[in-house]
Amino acid sequence: MKLNELKPAEGSRHKKKRIGRGQGSGFGGTATKGHKGQNARSGGGTKPGFEGGQMPLQRRLPKRGFNNKRFAAVVAEVNLKDLNVFPAGMVVDALVLAEHGLIKGSFDFIKVLGNGEIENALTLKTDRISASARAKIEAAGGSVETSQSQPA
Repeated sequence: MKLNELKPAEGSRHKKKRIGRGQGSGFGGTATKGHKGQNARSGGGTKPGFEGGQMPLQRRLPKRGFNNKRFAAVVAEVNLKDLNVFPAGMVVDALVLAEHGLIKGSFDFIKVLGNGEIENALTLKTDRISASARAKIEAAGGSVETSQSQPA
């Protein structure tokens, strides 16, 4: 056997089906799409799950389980390092935080978290505060007033 005598196995090679390249190709005319109808059109076809207008299975089946997202409280979080923009002795509440752009949008309550350090002694009026944030503010000489009872 020589290299010039090598041939692929019988049936392993076949010509590519070139659709829509004229009558001489054998796949001209309708280009194997049939006559008219949705799938013959440009951009035609349906999305996955489409059942010809019948109510699809994913809509026929009952939905199960509980999702808390619609009932969950929306928390505006503020870190201690963000409070360093205020001068010492200032009273910081929700209005002041909103004016400085530290809280935005609608929310149910504000929570101050202990990420970072605080350099100025502030009087902080907030809804909730973490234990580490409270300790850092009081260690810096500031004070904290909360309007809601702390969750357990």
